[in-house]
Amino acid sequence: MMGIVMKKVSLSIAAVTVAAMGMGSAFAADLPAKMYTKAAPPVVVSPWDVAFGAAITNNYVFRGISQSNRNASVSAYFEPRYNINPDLQLYVGVAGNSISFTNRAAAEVDVYGGIRPTFGALALDFGVWGYLYPGGQCIDYIAGGGVVCPVGADALVNGNAMKKDVSFYEVYGKATYTFNDYFALGGSAFYSPNFLNFGFDSTYASVNAKFTAPSTLFGSSGIGAYLSGEYGHQWLGTTDAFYLNTALPDYNTWNVGIGFTYKVFTLDLRYSGTDLSKEACNAITSDFTAKLNPNTGTFQSKWCGDQFIAKLSADVTLGALK
Repeated sequence: MMGIVMKKVSLSIAAVTVAAMGMGSAFAADLPAKMYTKAAPPVVVSPWDVAFGAAITNNYVFRGISQSNRNASVSAYFEPRYNINPDLQLYVGVAGNSISFTNRAAAEVDVYGGIRPTFGALALDFGVWGYLYPGGQCIDYIAGGGVVCPVGADALVNGNAMKKDVSFYEVYGKATYTFNDYFALGGSAFYSPNFLNFGFDSTYASVNAKFTAPSTLFGSSGIGAYLSGEYGHQWLGTTDAFYLNTALPDYNTWNVGIGFTYKVFTLDLRYSGTDLSKEACNAITSDFTAKLNPNTGTFQSKWCGDQFIAKLSADVTLGALK
């Protein structure tokens, strides 16, 4: 009797096991089949990029001195870049500005190149910058020339003179430390072995600061704002014989301003000044508009005085357009 019971139990267990196996197979059939697909190829980001832009200003000021006779000026630049890695960039560029010089050069053409390493919050920039002034003419001290220019050269009523070619180049280094989203502090130094073809070497050094307003300042309008300023010192020297071996004074220059940004556009409103006298300014610039002061008997230039600068620019990179 016991044997019959055991057989029935064994048969029951076997039936349950078979049913369970069948149920498991049914559940498995309801599951989605595994899909074996090829992994997506990695996204390749080109190390190349190009920055370019253009601007218009009421007055092109370079280190506190007007280069456009305090009149409007237009500019543009084109700068290819190669990113060796996210923290190291090589670049070259060409830029142009409209100017108004005594030698009648009407354009400044800049060619430059360098390297920009970044170490966390510290951004560095080292390079060479060339300033070219095509189309210049030799302006002599007397009509007809022959003093320092070839015979037949023009002369100015105020007696100023200027070389045909005042092109020069500088080597430079810049550093900017960004403390947070709002504040950055920087410094720069430029050295030229023959500044403006005066016949002496020259150095310019400056410190600068920028405060960027919170992005919520103007709500969701997309408008940004910043405050920035710079204080610099230009070391000059004694000119060559063309400029009568004149000792040109060193000077300080500064600027402070506010800017507004919207997408690729920037409107910068700035105050600029120097500590140069009007006579010293005339000696440095050979200003063709310099006027005689009857009280002192000297010619004076307004190109270095306090001046307001309004500049509207647009800047973009090809990478940002993709």
